[in-house]
Amino acid sequence: MKRITFLMLAIATVISSVVVAQDKPLSPPATVEGKIGAANVKIVYSQPSARGRKMLGGKEPYGQVWRTGANEATTIEFDKAVKIEGKDVPAGKYSLFTIPGENEWTIILNKEAKQWGAYKYNEKDDLLRVKVKPTKTPNFVETFNIALGKDEVQLKWENTAVAFKVKA
Repeated sequence: MKRITFLMLAIATVISSVVVAQDKPLSPPATVEGKIGAANVKIVYSQPSARGRKMLGGKEPYGQVWRTGANEATTIEFDKAVKIEGKDVPAGKYSLFTIPGENEWTIILNKEAKQWGAYKYNEKDDLLRVKVKPTKTPNFVETFNIALGKDEVQLKWENTAVAFKVKA
């Protein structure tokens, strides 16, 4: 009888582990790595999805600091000094925040790389702020994503694309 009970408990544990392991997070982690010029660039973020909600200008209001993803603040790391939109950025790891707007976005690099969301974001720790213009995507982008271009970092979500120039 003890063997049967132990066996049933073991089977139940294995089944529950498999079921839990198959649950996909709502905002899965993502990493983008590549080169822009001579600099290696690494971006670590979480990818929220719209899931029928109005995100930019809705759940993520215009005019407010956004962690530029979900969960922990997005980080961006350069192994060499770069220029972002013409402004000097030393090699290092930074948190990447944005202030979305309908007609203009503010891109922010903050010196405090380890943060949860934007809850403890402090403007006095900003290394850089630059303004860029958003464009419309040709198709709806369900899941927020960040990509590296030849000389830029690209953010896309819903019907909005934002890019900022990086030069190494």
